[in-house]
Amino acid sequence: MRSMARRGSYAKGVAKREEILSTALDVVARHGYRRTSVRELADAVGLSPAGLLHYFSSKEELFAEILRKRDQLDLQRYAADGAPVTTTLVDVVRHNADVPGLVQLHAQVLVEACDPEHPSHADFRDRYARLRHALADALKADAASDAAATASATVDAEVAAALLVAAADGLQTQWRLDPSIDMAAHLEVLVDLLAAHVARLDPDPDERLSP
Repeated sequence: MRSMARRGSYAKGVAKREEILSTALDVVARHGYRRTSVRELADAVGLSPAGLLHYFSSKEELFAEILRKRDQLDLQRYAADGAPVTTTLVDVVRHNADVPGLVQLHAQVLVEACDPEHPSHADFRDRYARLRHALADALKADAASDAAATASATVDAEVAAALLVAAADGLQTQWRLDPSIDMAAHLEVLVDLLAAHVARLDPDPDERLSP
């Protein structure tokens, strides 16, 4: 009976944590990081600030988890079966124009997470590494299958992937300063430019020996 009670309590805790994150996504998207307090988030889910932080070790963890939840939902929404990672990146950046508060939150937490002592430092480092690798693989696959690719296409895919990630973050910063900038359209131009110059996948060793 005690085991069942513990499982029930754990399940309720997980459900409440998900409710908090889902509600917080909406609140932060509308109000932004600087205008969203722990008290406001707690009120939105019927808890006290102390009760809210019972589900998270700190305010920093709470906001990092909000971003992780955002990423999860973006992948579900835009990473359709077979969709290139480059297309997904552009679609997510386009969607970000509708949720300025979450863009602000990401920018703020990212700056703080550059400190190796920050609790989200490893998460952000690994997130960017996964994104770069996924983009590089997509660019190399496109280069390998593109019959129009030229023999002079020598841009390393890992370098191109890092440039795409940097451009996406930089465009979002510029957009926060000047909302007239079309982030997705600018990023699509860079995707096309880089895709045309990314080096093909190395051919199979047997193919290199073929006449």
